[in-house]
Amino acid sequence: MPEKTGIMVCGHGSRNQNAAREFATVAEGLKARYPDVPVEYGYLEFCNPVISEGLDRLRAKGVTRVLAVPGMLFAAGHAKNDIPSVLNTYQAQNPGTVINYGRELGIDLKMIRAAGARIQAALDTANAEQGRVELHDTLLMVVGRGSSDPDANSNVSKVMRMLWEGFGFGWAETCYSGVTFPLVGPGLSHAAKLGYKRVIVFPYFLFTGVLIKRIYSETDAVAENHPDIQFIKASYLSDHPLVIDTFQDRVQEIVDGQALMNCQMCKYREQVLGFEAEVGLPQESHHHHVEGIGGGLENCPCNGDCDASCREQEFCEKHGLPWTPVHSHASPAPLEPVHDHSHDHDHSHGHDHGHDHHHAHGHDHGHDHGHSHDHGHGHSYDHSHDQGHSHDHHHHPYPHADHPHGPRSMEKKKS
Repeated sequence: MPEKTGIMVCGHGSRNQNAAREFATVAEGLKARYPDVPVEYGYLEFCNPVISEGLDRLRAKGVTRVLAVPGMLFAAGHAKNDIPSVLNTYQAQNPGTVINYGRELGIDLKMIRAAGARIQAALDTANAEQGRVELHDTLLMVVGRGSSDPDANSNVSKVMRMLWEGFGFGWAETCYSGVTFPLVGPGLSHAAKLGYKRVIVFPYFLFTGVLIKRIYSETDAVAENHPDIQFIKASYLSDHPLVIDTFQDRVQEIVDGQALMNCQMCKYREQVLGFEAEVGLPQESHHHHVEGIGGGLENCPCNGDCDASCREQEFCEKHGLPWTPVHSHASPAPLEPVHDHSHDHDHSHGHDHGHDHHHAHGHDHGHDHGHSHDHGHGHSYDHSHDQGHSHDHHHHPYPHADHPHGPRSMEKKKS
């Protein structure tokens, strides 16, 4: 039988339904570039379709070789552990299907140019509406996702430096939306002390979602305390044509046999300063307990544009919504079950498990990955068996969780 090739775009997923819609535009963009090749997409968690469902669709179209690209900016735990685990499991359960995995978008000049376009658009708008401020009087704050993988975190700093030199800003800094330090609030508060007339906040993110809304909210909070400084919010990358170009390049790398991930500074393979204990840890997916769960609750006041308020007990009680405690991946704490997953796996509900998914490290969750999924019909998994899902997820602790500008130190709400 001749080989038929298809393309699979693998995303993380979000409670924010707008983010899911934006991610789908990447697949649509690739379909336009490859009109004769089947293209599908899927998510690790909180969104449908899940990755395996997208793969099912490709198989239904006769695809025997899948070119799978991670919809990730950098290679942290999701690109290194979770997506490969899902793909490997699927391939093992479906003889005759070969899945070739590509690399993350990474540090790429096209991505830098796309980022520059978003920043320039924000500068143009600000100059038109609030008066011109010279670049030398402007500070650029690049906000990364944040990970417990120092290699991925350092990539955000490189993006920042290239944008800094590319524009010639007076100064530039980096902060993160979660997991590592400094977080957005402390980062912007520090930047406000440096004496610049304008601070432009640029989230180096692909799509909207809970974290984008959080970044902009933190910006507003710091701006309120510094009325003498202009705080400008630039847009995230979204489906800029150069972003789609980069995805196309990653597909072509797989075809050419050049899809090589940078393992030189990977904490799972080498002795990275401060992360020595993580060399050789099992690298497995840990998203099974939220796989296939939709975004925000259908009756949530967010109307699809989730900002994670539904993870706050007070908000849930006010609106009559279910609430479960958030667990942090800063320390190896057990996960609080929403309900007994060994008996109830109706993934059609839009229930947010309330987990703070700062999964960016490879841990052994004790999952029994030998469970059989019935892929003969769209995402109807047999979860009635015991998956080993005791929810006793042992996360390797992030060594800097207690940093004064990091995740655990910021857990308490400011009064």
